[in-house]
Amino acid sequence: MENRFKIAASERTPAVDLDFLARSLSLSGESYPEDAASFFGPLFEAIKLLLADPRGGPVRVEIALAYFNSSSAKALMNILQAMEAAAGSGTPVEVVWRHAADDEMMREFGEDFGEDLVHVRFVLESVEGAA
Repeated sequence: MENRFKIAASERTPAVDLDFLARSLSLSGESYPEDAASFFGPLFEAIKLLLADPRGGPVRVEIALAYFNSSSAKALMNILQAMEAAAGSGTPVEVVWRHAADDEMMREFGEDFGEDLVHVRFVLESVEGAA
């Protein structure tokens, strides 16, 4: 297994950085890919590998998206559900949802996603000039 799974940001897709050694995942930018399954499929497989790693340890997820479409919202929910399942099985998981201080819509999306998580530590973080 490689130490990192990275996808560079494009006009329609977010930057992805999954660091297996640090057990961290970062998504940033905008997400409205033409084919969400093709974009997110390899990421889901990498997340499965991360969560199945017998070395274990806490996992940190940072999401800083300025915009996402409905198919990306479904993919984000699937990622968060995988993290919730891992946390429910004893893996400490922290999700940090970053949004620009003046972006009420992204804050509300973060609140909505966070409401569905029971075992994950979910943090909403307002950042000046973010996203």
